[in-house]
Amino acid sequence: MTTPAPHRPPRRPRLHRAASDLPYFSADGESYLAQTTLRELKKSRPLRVLSEEDFAHWQTYGYVVVREAIPAEAARRLLDFTWDFQGLDPDRPDSWYEDRPFRSELDQQLHVYGFVEAYHHQLLWDSRQAQRVYDAFVDVWDCEELWVTQDRLNLNPPNVRNRDRALIEPTDRGFDIELHWDIDTTLGVPPQRVQGIIALNETRPESGGFQCCPELFRRFEEWKPGQPADRDPLRPAVDRTEFPVVRPDLRPGDLLIWNGLLAHGVARNTSADQVRAVQYLSMMPALEEHAKLRKSRVESWRHLRTPRWNRTLVGDPVLHESKRYPTATLTELGSRLLGLGSWHETEADAESGAEAGTKARTGAEAGPGAEAESGTGASAGPGADEESACAVSV
Repeated sequence: MTTPAPHRPPRRPRLHRAASDLPYFSADGESYLAQTTLRELKKSRPLRVLSEEDFAHWQTYGYVVVREAIPAEAARRLLDFTWDFQGLDPDRPDSWYEDRPFRSELDQQLHVYGFVEAYHHQLLWDSRQAQRVYDAFVDVWDCEELWVTQDRLNLNPPNVRNRDRALIEPTDRGFDIELHWDIDTTLGVPPQRVQGIIALNETRPESGGFQCCPELFRRFEEWKPGQPADRDPLRPAVDRTEFPVVRPDLRPGDLLIWNGLLAHGVARNTSADQVRAVQYLSMMPALEEHAKLRKSRVESWRHLRTPRWNRTLVGDPVLHESKRYPTATLTELGSRLLGLGSWHETEADAESGAEAGTKARTGAEAGPGAEAESGTGASAGPGADEESACAVSV
């Protein structure tokens, strides 16, 4: 007779403390536990980019817009790159809907939503290491020791033909592209999470784009107790006349930062010939003691590998970026935001690390980066969101 193995509860992920004076803890570099929520945080550092009114809006309504966080011309160059990377002609709408084989159902969904699987081009890194962008995230976290996400782009044409959202089977619960939360809102102690986008063109009502429910964020603590115990933790069921959905006005180069507790989504593009274009970009307290995550981030940049922090990052289906262009050059700030340099080393050490890392390009053309071409980079890694194909970036 075989003795049954003793039941063991699932192992809790290890929490790592961020390299900051404020106590932030995280297992994956996405969601954080803190002594004080971001909406209740009392500033210990002077504001760098946000005004007092901006910061009050951030804490009251869950989002803030930073005008021209990168120059408008830089945003336009990124938009040109986004078209070119996909081989699409901005002046020929038919090219936006050319048929191609899909590797999976997820791949088709990403196509419908307009995701662009480029993560490491120099223009992307220019935005990530822009001082004004960094300073805005310092303001909301009240923390200087940050890491930046290695995320992608979005180019969403009118949602028709093979980009029609009707091609995606609707669900009753969980992630909804129209309106969702980024965290489990039924938790007694919800984690702190921050996301952001940089607009690459001007938003128009008919072209869709980011939308959110700021009044629900403002009144969340009074709204929550009256909800059923089995309510959906990710999809809000609210009366939109009481909690209206709004679309912030964005111009090229504007940065929008939002709290994970803000219900938000992407409105359908109902225009005839316009596109919605953004770069996804966020920052969070640096988990320098998380050696495995730090190494993964550095190697992803160095060899242009598909980042592994989110299972929906699948790499380009035609020609992976590791075969297209070289490793991006980092500034001293960029080196620390990646994790190549430490926030606790000297400026000379950070500069030296950035230079050495940039030269370490060996093998990136057809070596380590090539594994992502087949989509293996989409495997679940630290922080992978299992609720939906697209629950991380909108």
